[in-house]
Amino acid sequence: MNCIDFTTTPLNEIYGSNCFSDSEMRTRLPKSIYKEVKKVQDGTEALTLEVAEVVAAAMKDWAIEKGATHYTHWFQPLTGLTAEKHDSFISPLSDGKVMLEFSGKELIKGEPDASSFPSGGLRATFEARGYTAWDTTSPAFIREDDSGVTLCIPTAFVSYNGEALDKKVPLLRSMDALNREALRVLKVLGVDAGKVTPTIGPEQEYFLVKEDLFDKRSDLMLTGRTVFGAMSAKGQEMDDHYFGSIKEAAASFMKELNYELWKLGISAKTQHNEVAPNQFEIAPIFDSANVATDRNQLVMASIEKVAKRHGLKALLHEKPFAGVNGSGKHNNWSMSTDTGLNLLEPGDSPEDNANFLLFLVAVIKAVDEYSPLLRASASNSGNDHRLGANEAPPAIISIFLGDQLESILDALSEGKTVKTESGQTLEIGVTSIPSLPKDLTDRNRTSPFAFTGNKFEFRMVPSSLSISGPNVAINTAVAEVLSEFADRLEKASDLKAEIASIVKETYKAHKRVVFNGNGYSDEWVGEAEKRGLPNIKSTIEAIPLKAEMSSVELFSKHGVFSKEELESRVEIYLEAYSMQINVEAKIMVEMAEKQIYAAASRFSKSLSETILKTKEALTSFDTSAYEKTLTKLSENINGLMTKTEELKALIAKAGDEEDVAKAASMFRNEVFAKMGEVRVYGDTLEEIIPRDEWPFPTYEDLLFRL
Repeated sequence: MNCIDFTTTPLNEIYGSNCFSDSEMRTRLPKSIYKEVKKVQDGTEALTLEVAEVVAAAMKDWAIEKGATHYTHWFQPLTGLTAEKHDSFISPLSDGKVMLEFSGKELIKGEPDASSFPSGGLRATFEARGYTAWDTTSPAFIREDDSGVTLCIPTAFVSYNGEALDKKVPLLRSMDALNREALRVLKVLGVDAGKVTPTIGPEQEYFLVKEDLFDKRSDLMLTGRTVFGAMSAKGQEMDDHYFGSIKEAAASFMKELNYELWKLGISAKTQHNEVAPNQFEIAPIFDSANVATDRNQLVMASIEKVAKRHGLKALLHEKPFAGVNGSGKHNNWSMSTDTGLNLLEPGDSPEDNANFLLFLVAVIKAVDEYSPLLRASASNSGNDHRLGANEAPPAIISIFLGDQLESILDALSEGKTVKTESGQTLEIGVTSIPSLPKDLTDRNRTSPFAFTGNKFEFRMVPSSLSISGPNVAINTAVAEVLSEFADRLEKASDLKAEIASIVKETYKAHKRVVFNGNGYSDEWVGEAEKRGLPNIKSTIEAIPLKAEMSSVELFSKHGVFSKEELESRVEIYLEAYSMQINVEAKIMVEMAEKQIYAAASRFSKSLSETILKTKEALTSFDTSAYEKTLTKLSENINGLMTKTEELKALIAKAGDEEDVAKAASMFRNEVFAKMGEVRVYGDTLEEIIPRDEWPFPTYEDLLFRL
């Protein structure tokens, strides 16, 4: 694909060519049908079979023109990956020929076998029935790969009884909740809007390594991270990779990646070198939460697919390499009306600024009250390695506002005088707040939840995780606070005074969550504890919070999750944690016993023979340096094998535990802890044994070759 030439094939012709976009629908559908589809997308009308039949026919014709032979309902089960079952368009005729068909029923609903997907006890394994339902708001797309050309239809996935078995259903429910409560507030404020949508711009970080090196590391192949690896002499300490000139191999990969994404209508806007060697980032333009979630899954899949074509392997794990920057997603979140108003954009008029402050403090309160849920939404085993260092935020959730905005809110909440640019005393809803520059925040990289001018950047999200969960938590938490605000505003006799009271009271009650300093410092840990902010350090502590009574009440009230759906997710995610650590531990044992021990033994034998032969040939020759090395080598071989035996026993013990929560705790506190002890000996042996005798590629190989 290095022959891609945007001069012979203009970008505006490429962009969206594999996406059944709004413009494609408008071109191919009768006007009346197109209007009906738009009403369905807006949520004002239900989809009818008659409309679906026309859309299905147009979609089929478009896909076949693109070379498609099959279609699939593309969905996102609780594995965190995507899933699909392909059906061909062909329908046999009695004369031995076929016709190409795709009905409205087939578009609206599918029935994949659901028995083997995680359900967390929502269904028995023998109950196979599950349904996929077309998400009309997320455009269908064409996928081209070695299996052919396939029409992919984004869908929700539910059980026979209607429980959510996927990532999309709760997200759509949370978007409805936020829309409902935000519209209540806007109606009282006199703001014209028919719909409020959470909008997301997810930045995606990843590593690239040479595929032939990757194939020689069984830990990378099976777990996505290195369980052994001594740090190379050079890491990221010189900051020379960050925003540096992009290597030709990476640039060639990025060119084709952009080509693939632009064909899908994914507006990949920014790409650059990240902090760690061979680490990169790509960022798209904002989209609605569910479309952004779908497209982020496509971005991850495209990164992996295109990398392979270039002899590379993409690593989406949060911490593939110890000692250098980990990878995350920066989940940029805001709220926009169907009239184009960003509710987190400071305005120019007193009324606009009052509204901005109202929605701003709503987010502040939501983050403070529901920070455990946000922390749980950004939890997986990989993120436990990443949080708290190397430009990842700490596990303590706080909000960064920037000094100017914080000082304004501090003064308002304390009843102190704030002067505007014209010298007036600031009064909410009467005068305008001082002009806030777009870059009023300094993009505090230690802040988990930073305000960046007209949006919040949730920096804690893991790189491999679907952004659905974090956005479900944010949407629902903010919806709850807005419902409380709406209750007050709808009863207010003096609207301006009530807005001012809400802003002042809310900020004063929740300013503890605002912190503009260094989130990595030990001082902040102590200060956060004094403020009463939770410090949830691991996934196994965070995940059970999803099903606590406060979480059940919140999500049930807004129709996002039932109690049973929350409990199922706790079981699924804890079990997934245990399985991941189990695989990592087992591959560590295998590498220790079959590769490192074997290499160390060979070198030990060679060194011993050298010492003996030297003493025989030169009786007066000083062999103390050889002997010191041999002693160090022997000590670490013994340490490695002793700790490996202890690790094997702990793996078996944790694997025998039937209680999901107890098993996860054992894998975290016993197995994972013991893995750290094994690694010390393995990494020390790597530093002793000659490079040409080490059994797998080193960090230097992986991080500095491309």
